[in-house]
Amino acid sequence: MKDTKKLERLNDVIDRTGYSRAWIYELIKKNSFPKPVKIGARSIAFVESEVDAWINERIAERDGVGAN
Repeated sequence: MKDTKKLERLNDVIDRTGYSRAWIYELIKKNSFPKPVKIGARSIAFVESEVDAWINERIAERDGVGAN
C-alpha cells in the first residue's frame, strides 16, 4: 500500500488548533509541536498526519488516557 502524506499550510494549522502563528512557532522551538516542512523559498507546510497525532495527544491528555 502506498503511504501518502498530505501537507497543510500554516493558516490551516492555525484554524485547526486555534493557536496563533507566534504560539505555534514557540511550541516548535520547544519541540512541543510537529516541525514544518520547507516547500519553497519562503513557504512551509505541516504534515497533516503529524498535526492529527498532536491533536489526538492533547485529547488523550485531557481524557487521562495513558496516565499512571
